[in-house]
Amino acid sequence: MALFNFFSKEKKETLDKGLEKTKQGFFSKLTRSIVGKSKVDAEVLDNLEEVLITSDVGVETTLKIIDKIEERVARDKVLGVDELNTILKEEITSLLEENNAFNEVDFEVPKHADGPHVVMVVGVNGVGKTTTIGKLANQFKQNGKKVVLGASDTFRAAAVDQLIIWSERVGVPIVQQGMGADPASVAFDALQSAKAQDADVVIIDTAGRLHNKVNLMNELGKIKRVMDKVIPNAPHEVLLVLDGSTGQNAYEQAKQFAAVTDINALAITKLDGTAKGGVVIGISDQMKIPVKYIGVGEGIEDLQPFHRAEFVDSLFS
Repeated sequence: MALFNFFSKEKKETLDKGLEKTKQGFFSKLTRSIVGKSKVDAEVLDNLEEVLITSDVGVETTLKIIDKIEERVARDKVLGVDELNTILKEEITSLLEENNAFNEVDFEVPKHADGPHVVMVVGVNGVGKTTTIGKLANQFKQNGKKVVLGASDTFRAAAVDQLIIWSERVGVPIVQQGMGADPASVAFDALQSAKAQDADVVIIDTAGRLHNKVNLMNELGKIKRVMDKVIPNAPHEVLLVLDGSTGQNAYEQAKQFAAVTDINALAITKLDGTAKGGVVIGISDQMKIPVKYIGVGEGIEDLQPFHRAEFVDSLFS
């Protein structure tokens, strides 16, 4: 049984606090948009569209939400502005469920016949990639999993050093060869070590930035090919880390990385320090890649699984 209980009061409070800036920004705009109005009309919908776009939900996702609300207005004839919050909450929840078919679990990993579950982590420098790996390792360990880290971001000395610090802090082994080593070689050794230790999960860090897209694609491709030789079908998960505080820039990064490698999970960090938390909704909808984790605080326990209903409930609470 998972030791991590997402629905605990403590975790819910952390989520609420982490989204506070987004809530304040969003609802202050929403309140201004309906001042003097008693029912949802074309002007209210135009104002709502502007509120969603300026809250970094994104244009395409905003238009989907507005279309759904317009359908309800046409069907129900008269909707009061006092119902708008409820309707908006329902439509956002429905949209996330519709476009993000992901089995929500709390730091569980699947079993594989040939070795541990392999997670390759990608993302540009500065998004909180190494910190996310450390927090993820901690959560897996707290959940009773045996974890091994692989320091394949060998282009920056600080990246290897930071991951070593996290491995010591969390108390999990790390495989590293220092700056300048061949990233694929590090990944190969990390997987072999993880198999030898009968680990449950191995997390591989990768370079945050290479010279160009072709270089990045080639490097990530080489790492994946080498890992597949040790554990067939590895990596099982390619996790892209994005900085939520950059708003729509995070979405652009997601598109760029998706163009060069097969991403199948997202982690969105730093939501506690920004009013741009709406970007989670837009990225989740537009990328069709599951948002698996969100960072809602600086504490080691403040990386949470992304549960759609809980996220939207917290946003509107």
